[in-house]
Amino acid sequence: MSHMSRPGPPIRGHDGHDGHDGEFEFWRNHATVVLQPVAAPSILGLFGFAAATFVVGANLAGWYGNSTTPQFLFPFAAFLGGLAQFLAGMWAYRARDGLATAMHGIWGAFWLSYGLLFLLIAIGVLTQPTPFVALGYWFIALAAITWSGAAAALAVNLGLAGVLITLAAGATTFGVGQISDSSAWRTTGAWLFVVSALIAWYTATAMMLEATYGRVILPIGKRHGVNVPGRQPRQNIQFVSGEPGIKVGQ
Repeated sequence: MSHMSRPGPPIRGHDGHDGHDGEFEFWRNHATVVLQPVAAPSILGLFGFAAATFVVGANLAGWYGNSTTPQFLFPFAAFLGGLAQFLAGMWAYRARDGLATAMHGIWGAFWLSYGLLFLLIAIGVLTQPTPFVALGYWFIALAAITWSGAAAALAVNLGLAGVLITLAAGATTFGVGQISDSSAWRTTGAWLFVVSALIAWYTATAMMLEATYGRVILPIGKRHGVNVPGRQPRQNIQFVSGEPGIKVGQ
């Protein structure tokens, strides 16, 4: 009889009888699990989002620049807001964080598209229309998705919820402004983008400090777990019927 066909130890279920429950219990107790730790992807994603959204939002709000400035912003937006966020979304997928996967993935893809769009405008392949109705509908679609994410974020922490609520409101008003060619709506949306960027910077900073110091430094209004500065956060290190040591989410 070969090694592969050699009978293993008897497998018994919780009720003492042979069965699938016992097989599950046997392999759970004898398996070797190799872990690949994943740092919180939202630290990168939120910092990338905050930088790109603040710089572009400040320009849209009229704080600086002229009509040609957006042509010089697209590399910054595409790589910080786009590539960094999209990568964060894929790493959030590995961390089994559905909310971060969706939000970083969608907004990362948007910033990549935004960068490509203004690259084509800058090199003369496309002419930017006035009003830019098509771009307005981009933001309306993003707003709908972001409002869904904001509702989900209310179950996580107030910092992330604040980022997504102001972002969704900004995308809504800016989209309406582009479609209706209303400078007041566009400016309001741009200001909301800046506010969202500032909240994202604070939230990412709080997450980074907590990961570095091993305790809460800046509170972000967590719905579950420790939210008091100076306290060590509670962490799940094992699930009863899952992979030992794997922590879901961030």
